[in-house]
Amino acid sequence: MEIAIEAHGLNKRFSKQGQPAVGSLDLLIPRGQLYGLVGPDGAGKTTSLRMLASVVEPSSGSASLGGYDISKKTELVRENIGYMPQNFSLYPDLTVMENLNFFADIHRMPADKKAIRIEEMLDFTRLAPFQKFRAEKLSGGMKKKLALACAMIHSPQILLLDEPSTGVDPVSRRELWLILSAIVQQGVTVLLSTPYMDEAERCHKVRMLYEGQLLASGTPEELEHTLAFSIIEVKAKPRKEMRRIVRDVAGNMAWRPVGDRLRMAVPNDNGKVDQVMQTLKNLFAEEKLDVRLLRSVRPGMEDVFVHLVMKQRGQHE
Repeated sequence: MEIAIEAHGLNKRFSKQGQPAVGSLDLLIPRGQLYGLVGPDGAGKTTSLRMLASVVEPSSGSASLGGYDISKKTELVRENIGYMPQNFSLYPDLTVMENLNFFADIHRMPADKKAIRIEEMLDFTRLAPFQKFRAEKLSGGMKKKLALACAMIHSPQILLLDEPSTGVDPVSRRELWLILSAIVQQGVTVLLSTPYMDEAERCHKVRMLYEGQLLASGTPEELEHTLAFSIIEVKAKPRKEMRRIVRDVAGNMAWRPVGDRLRMAVPNDNGKVDQVMQTLKNLFAEEKLDVRLLRSVRPGMEDVFVHLVMKQRGQHE
């Protein structure tokens, strides 16, 4: 198994006092894998990617990308990876084509290969009809696709993408993920950060981070199976009465609102889920609530993350 990205005890402190921005990051990512760093703002995702891209020097630890040490072979690392920062970092006054040409020239691509690769990237990202548009005039989704095309212009085998779909509309977000899936199918290793749990489920493996520390790592399926509870979804009116009944029902470990419904965590004991659902059904009927939804669903990555964060907070209280 060829390892594309490897990190051992990677740590970053911006001050001597206080908690590290990233504490002891360990990674072992095979070639051709889609790997996600998952967590909210302040989790350490951006700092982790910036260290791996050799943009920020780590306080301690080591890492290599494509076999090149990020501290000793900085230029080779930068030449052999594609890095897409979270914020739009291209030249707004240049057109799509001019941006692509500029980044191809930075990587010293021969003229014949450059022309072919630019056409490939325009087709791949569906930006060909917009190649004469200035970057500042593009929509949020198009800007992300242009940034991705510029990061890939030199055909790197490793991509580091910092929240590539943040700030774009749902259609553009879906298109970006279709592009990423195609990239991975070509054997490119993609390490990306995301705050979205539905995107975490698309990754081969994920590493959940919170306040610079590791919460858990593994495949989405492995993490979901670690939970010792099932989920019951409830939607009923009046909402205030629904919340009161759910809050007080026996067997409820925890609950939280998600949109117009509630998600309850119920122990996986034999028959417990059915028992709680029947109790809710009876209570709703007694109170004459208008029940729109009452069902058992499998836990998702958001349930995993919320559970782990609450557990982490409880350990420090």
